[in-house]
Formats: sequence, structure tokens, C-alpha cells
Amino acid sequence: MQDDKNLSEIKIEDQKIIQNKELTIWEALIPVFALIAMLAYNVYVFGDDALSGSNQFILLLGGAVAAIVGFRNKVSYERMIEEVAENIKSTAGAILILLMVGSLAGTWLISGIIPSMIYYGLQILNPTIFLVACLIICAVISVATGSSWTTSATVGIALIGIGEALGISLGMTAGAVLSGAYFGDKMSPMSDTTNLAPAMAGTDLFTHIRYMAYTTIPTFVITIIFFIILGFTQTTTGEANTQQMLTDINKAFNITPWLFIVPILVIILIIKKTPPLIALLAGTILGGIFALIFQPHIVAQVAGVEKLNFEAAYKGVMQAITVETSVATDNEVLKDLFTAGGMKKMLGTVWLILLAMVFGGVMDAIGALAKISSFMLSLFDSVFGLFASTVATCIGLNFTASDQYLAIVVPGKMYAQAYRDKGLAPENLSRTLEDSGTVTSVLIPWNTCGAYHSGVLGVPVIDYAFYAMFNWLSPFTTLVYAAFRIKIKQLTSK
Repeated sequence: MQDDKNLSEIKIEDQKIIQNKELTIWEALIPVFALIAMLAYNVYVFGDDALSGSNQFILLLGGAVAAIVGFRNKVSYERMIEEVAENIKSTAGAILILLMVGSLAGTWLISGIIPSMIYYGLQILNPTIFLVACLIICAVISVATGSSWTTSATVGIALIGIGEALGISLGMTAGAVLSGAYFGDKMSPMSDTTNLAPAMAGTDLFTHIRYMAYTTIPTFVITIIFFIILGFTQTTTGEANTQQMLTDINKAFNITPWLFIVPILVIILIIKKTPPLIALLAGTILGGIFALIFQPHIVAQVAGVEKLNFEAAYKGVMQAITVETSVATDNEVLKDLFTAGGMKKMLGTVWLILLAMVFGGVMDAIGALAKISSFMLSLFDSVFGLFASTVATCIGLNFTASDQYLAIVVPGKMYAQAYRDKGLAPENLSRTLEDSGTVTSVLIPWNTCGAYHSGVLGVPVIDYAFYAMFNWLSPFTTLVYAAFRIKIKQLTSK
């Protein structure tokens, strides 16, 4: 067996695109078709339970199919393992953040922070305006923080609780939360993807943001109209039950505006560019401290004692951080809202991410990702075809590589010269990378973003995918602009 002599690497900010001269496009697509077929059958058999473990194993089987293709094309086992390791290494920060979100949700429950958000939110919001309010609130927070992940893990969790209490579909609420969160993720200069896309395309950050506004703002306006209309169609029983819920929340917790100090401090830390992991850790610890100050009876209940002492205080807070915690209530609707899973709840999502990285790593190692991108580029000769190829490649890589960064990096590198050859300014490419790579990642259950947001919000991707209108409408908007040559900037000689 030859020692990977047909492989070459292009390094891009710690990302690698591996090309394999011996691999054909049909061989590169075999693992993709196999994965789609196996996942489809698995979801058919297990339904909503597929993410409990069987989908994770299907991703591993998909990686095995890709490995077989690689062996036939003289790619060594060591090379594949090396790329898998690199992929998993790249997700270390995301995994730690996921675990920290689980712990934060636990201490924010027992401290009364989340119940207080629900309590005051029920008095301000009603089913008619709730969904559009979710959209706008999350958009503002995401622009300020530059992170859809942080938005989902803080105000997103609270809004899910309020929506459930109002009797609104969790899928609708999650769709509104994520539509707003990804608007901010695209448009904020503090967002990592917003910085990565222009770097790959060869333009500067603020030119990219200004040019992206042409497609992003109309898409967001359409999304606002959609949720306004959807809000008027809501005929829930939430309003009738609100007073009883408010009474039961107040009965279980010591509700006070002082509890909002913690989430405000966390948001301030992130706006000040504190690493999210540190900000979430600070929020977790502060949540535990506030639980001891404002809800000692809850901490004692979680610890299983009648009277709180130092040992019980430690045990109660640690229980909330690490494992499932429930606060007693006779209100059936509030039972789910008064439960948090801690770090343990996030382990299934971590499992999914790790095995998605196995599949993506093997696909990268055998040169399949580069081959599929090159093939897509060769299919089209027109300007519209180039945009369509970019969109299809970004979405395809979100499916196959299971990572939004690769869905930006690989097409960005592969298509940069093609855009120049067509006389197109690089901001056309950077905008298209974000319109199709950044936002669609959350619509795929095994993608790191889909797995993360689904795990944090507790809503399966299949339940919120349709309602995340901003996310799936964005690629169509960029294609409409390309088809009618709207704001397609040409290269200018300097």
C-alpha cells in the first residue's frame, strides 16, 4: 500500500483541506448516500428516540463506509485517525461550553433565576406578541454578544419556559429564538463566523457586514412578518392558566428582581469579550451563591434534608450542577419547567458531536470533502451557477462534515479564485458563505450547531426546523439576488 502519496494539504487557520487525486466523485459520494439512507431508516424505526443513541452509531457506521472507500484509494488508517483527532480537538471548546450550559441551567433553576424570568415574562408577554418578541429579543442579545450559542443558553432557555407556560408549541418558540440568534450571529462584528467568512473570501470585516445586510435584513423582515402572523393564529389556553401558574411559581420560589443581577452580569461579561466558557462558569457559580441566599429551602430540598447546613448546601448545589434536579410542585404544567438536567443532560449531545466529528474527519482524510466541492464547482459556468454551487456546497458540508466552520472554510478556499475569474468582488463569496453555511448548520441534527441548540433548548431539530424561518430562508434569498443580479458587486481595478 502506498503511503498517502496522492494526498496534499492546504492549511487555512488550523483547518486542513485534503485532496486525493485517486478518489472519484462517485466514490466520494458513497459515504454520503450511505449515511442519508441509514439515518432515514433509523429515524423511521426509532422516531424521536433516534437521538438517544442510534443516530450516533449510524454516524460511526457512515465513518466506517468512508474508511472503506479510503482504504481502496490508498489512504492509511493512521491518516484517518489523525484527521478524526483534529476534528474532535476542534470541538473541545464547544463540548466544554455544552457541559457548562448544563450546569448553569441547574443553578439558575434552584436559585430561582429561570422561574423569575418565567414569572415576570408571563406578566409582560402574551401568546399574540410572544413569538415576535422572542425573535427581536434574541436578535438584540446575539448582536450584542456575537454568539448564537450564548443567546440560546441564556435568554433562549428562559423564553422556552415562558412559551411552554403560555401553551405555545416548543418548536415555534425554538424557531423564533434561533432565527433571532442567528441574525445576530451573522451581523455582529464579534461573531467568529462573521470574521471567518471575509477572511476566507479575501475581503474585510465591515465591507462583508455592509454587503451582507442586503440579503440579511429583507430575510429578517420576512421572518418578523411570519411570526407576527403566526402569533395571531395562536389560540392557546396559556392566558387562562397564567394566574394559577404565577401563584404556584411564587409559592415554590422567592421571586425577586435581584435575581436578574446574575444573567445581566453574564451578558456584560460576554459583551466585554470574556471567553464564553469563563462567562458561563461565572454564571454557574453566581447561580449557586444566589441559590443559597434567596432559595435555601430549595437547596435543602435538592440535598434531601430538612435543615440546611454546610454539607447539605454543598451537596444541593453540586447536585444541580451535575445531575437532574427537580423542584416540587403540584402544578402539572410547571413540573417540566421546574426540572433541569445539569451536565448529565448534555452527555447525549456531546456523544453526538464526537461521532459526527468521526464521520467528518474520515471524509476529510480521504479527500471526499475537497472532491465534492471541486465537482460542484465544475458543474456550473454561469454567475448564478457559481452562487448555486457555493450554496449547495456549504449546505452539503454542513451535512457531511457536521461543522459550520468547515462549511465556511472549504468552499471559501475552493471558490475564491472562481469568483475572481468571473469578475466578482470577494464580498459576494463571503456573503454567500454566511447565508448558506452559518445559518443552515442549526437545521441538521448531527451538526455541532444542531446538536448544541437542540440539547440546550430541549427541542428536537425536527420540531423547530420549519419555524426557524430565517435560517432556511437565507440561502433562498441569496440565490434570488444572484438570479436577478441584485447587489452583485463586480471587481474594480485599483
